[in-house]
Amino acid sequence: MHDKFAPLLEQALTEPGIVSAAYGRFHRFSIGNQILAATQLLERDLPLSPIASFNRWKDLGRSVCKGQKAISLCMPITVKRRNPDPDGDSSSDGGDLFTLFKLAPRWFSLEQTEGEDYVEPIESPQWDAEAALNALDITLERFEFMDGNVQGYAVKRRIAVNPLAEYPHKTRFHELAHVVLGHTEEADCHDAASIPRSIQEVEAEGVAFLLCSILDLPGQDEARGFIQSWLEDGQLPEKSAQRIFSASQKILDAGKPVSRSEVTQ
Repeated sequence: MHDKFAPLLEQALTEPGIVSAAYGRFHRFSIGNQILAATQLLERDLPLSPIASFNRWKDLGRSVCKGQKAISLCMPITVKRRNPDPDGDSSSDGGDLFTLFKLAPRWFSLEQTEGEDYVEPIESPQWDAEAALNALDITLERFEFMDGNVQGYAVKRRIAVNPLAEYPHKTRFHELAHVVLGHTEEADCHDAASIPRSIQEVEAEGVAFLLCSILDLPGQDEARGFIQSWLEDGQLPEKSAQRIFSASQKILDAGKPVSRSEVTQ
């Protein structure tokens, strides 16, 4: 699938509130699909309500109304890259596996169906920092920088947040993202005002924006401003957008409490 996550992230940045609203209703799906479902429903003037497949609605005693158009979500597809055979056979086995994303039109909202009553509560996000650090094998250490401009830093699998940081939650997510994204495998990340706005900083701030938006924490506008100021000079690379969504999901899942039994999709 070509250039789907980058426009999705850009839409999240330009429509305040859509990320938290999408999570509340579509928390069982990935963060990217949450936003994707929300935008499609809003484009059709439909409320953000439960979505399920045709067969799942049938199991719940409801049927899809005639003429309704399905909502498309991103589905991962594992593909094997074919290695050329020395004898000229391009279908030789032994190629590497890689993942592609394809839009699949399989879901319908509650308003697109009819039948037995169905009510699903909106989910309130919960996230535990200590649980996330343990699950991700990342250590939160004492902040030891003297430079007041440094909000936080990440070194290998250790992070620190300035106790005077203006938005400590956003800073913590930013530093966690540096580690999860693999940025600290090459060099330490010190976030000072003088550091250029590199692609690594944009990726980390993108993660911080999504997580602060989902958990309704301060710093969303500041994160949005940082990213949008960079995007004025060009489109965020699709690969970076995919990495932002993937890292955000990993950090969010690492800090979520064990959920109660839920209705399957």
